[in-house]
Amino acid sequence: MQERYRTVAREGVHEVEISKSRFICALAPAATEREAQDFVRRVRAEHPTATHNCFAYVIGADGGVQKASDDGEPGGTAGVPMLQMLVRREMRYVVAVVTRYFGGVKLGAGGLIRAYGGAVGEALDALGTVTRQRFRLATVTVDHQRAGKVENDLRATGRAVRDVRYAETVTIEIGLPEADIEAFGAWLADATAGTATLEVGGEAYGDA
Repeated sequence: MQERYRTVAREGVHEVEISKSRFICALAPAATEREAQDFVRRVRAEHPTATHNCFAYVIGADGGVQKASDDGEPGGTAGVPMLQMLVRREMRYVVAVVTRYFGGVKLGAGGLIRAYGGAVGEALDALGTVTRQRFRLATVTVDHQRAGKVENDLRATGRAVRDVRYAETVTIEIGLPEADIEAFGAWLADATAGTATLEVGGEAYGDA
């Protein structure tokens, strides 16, 4: 399983003009293929008079789902270079739609490839990217007396504290890199004089 991946920081739009044609790249994070397809439909609905609405998306931390469409541009000159840009930048869980309003000047195959791929690259630069790291979900159970210090220490050391619940005992949900589990268990035992328990669960991705 992929240890980390990159994705777009936020949904947004970046526009460039090339030889009088407008190329408007809309980018968005997409957790599933259906989310990606819904985004493509939404952008197309926003630009019903556009000459083309080409798209590409990569879903899965390992990039297992990759789709692209030229939407009427010559085969391989739009969707494929868009997809190649996403893959080259190691982007995952992301969808890109490049809307073109034709300006009257033909670009030729090479020009189209540069324009569509370049529009995606510029949009990634403009909107920014984030790295997600694979974590194991873990639950620390500790008494009320020690809970405050444990939580403060976790946050002070940059641990990903996901949730804190107070009942008869206090449970603190955190994300731990796989390689840190053993050392963290030893630290927790030392910090709480062996009174806290650590339960390691499933996997998730969070900010690296």
